[in-house]
Order: sequence, then structure tokens, then C-alpha cells
Amino acid sequence: MTERSARRTRMSAPERRESILAAATEVFAEVGYLRGKTSAVAQRVGVSEPVVFQNFGTKAALFAAVVDRAADHVCRMLDRVTESAVPVAGLLETMLDPDHLHHVHSAGTVGAIFADASGVTGEPEVEAAARRSTQRFATSITAVLARGRADGELRPDLDTEAAAWWLLSLVASQKFRYSTAADPAAVEARLAAGTLAFLLA
Repeated sequence: MTERSARRTRMSAPERRESILAAATEVFAEVGYLRGKTSAVAQRVGVSEPVVFQNFGTKAALFAAVVDRAADHVCRMLDRVTESAVPVAGLLETMLDPDHLHHVHSAGTVGAIFADASGVTGEPEVEAAARRSTQRFATSITAVLARGRADGELRPDLDTEAAAWWLLSLVASQKFRYSTAADPAAVEARLAAGTLAFLLA
């Protein structure tokens, strides 16, 4: 028995599922849902392609699970921020930084998965996962903003839920601005400055 086959034998069902999700996250982040192949996922895990389908049924179900798993990770980070003493104003400055936003959408990042999922049509499981993740982000960001408002960093009359959706829309539409604005870098800088000026106390 080789070392690889021994590792496969010892792996429990939950561990196998998690290893497939981790590999699928890498594949879909790098090349997207349409170009990502379950055979590539299987190869990274070191299993046959049927094992991937035994665990998830379809490619769409696998991608939906990847989106949910990635959303879990992002929301856990946001929830930790809410419970910490990290200045919310500084977090917003980082979040709105044009270079940061551009990186968020780059191939190979978790953000690329959400951007890709939001554009998928005709796959109900993926569309539902994209909606769930966005709604969860809005809830977590609302909590972060509420803490910033309570701490006096953000304006006291801020509608935190509306502001959370505003921020999500701003992040999601950066690709549109880069493809249409005459000077996208200047537009991004002004949008970031204007948004911060509105949010901060």
C-alpha cells in the first residue's frame, strides 16, 4: 500500500468531503465555475472523479457547497471583528481601498468565487447559494457597522443595514466601473473617499 493510498483509506467521510471542498475551492477560484472541471478537483484530492460525484452529486451542487463554505469563512472573520476592539473606521478604509477591491476580484481569491457565483444563471443550486452568501454578508457587515456606530466611529444616524447593502453593491460593481469609466482609478478613489466621508462620524 502506498503512502497516498494509506491516507485515502484512513480518511473519514467528513474528512473526504472537506478535502474535496478545499480542492474545489482552489480550482473554481483559479478558473471559474464554467471552466472548472470535477476531474481537476479529483486529481488534486487524489481520488477518482466518481468519488467527487458520490459526495456531491453534481458539479453545480459542488460549486454551491464551495460558495457556502467560503461564506462561512468570510462571515466568521467579520463576526470576530464585531466582537473585537478593532477600529471599524480602519476596517472600512481597508475594505474600500481600490487596490484591495481589485485584489478581491482577482483569480485565485475567495472573492473570485462569489463574483463568479453571482453571474451564474440556469443553475438553481448555485443561484440559491449566491443569494444565501450575499444575505449572510449583509447581516455580518450590518453587525460590524452597528458596533462602529455604537462606538462613535460612524455617524449616529447611520442605517447600518442599508449601508451594508450599499457597501456590498460597491464591491460587486467594481468590474463594471473598470470596464466602462474613462479613468477608473480616479473614479474608484473618489468613490472610496465619498463613501468614507458619508459613513464616518
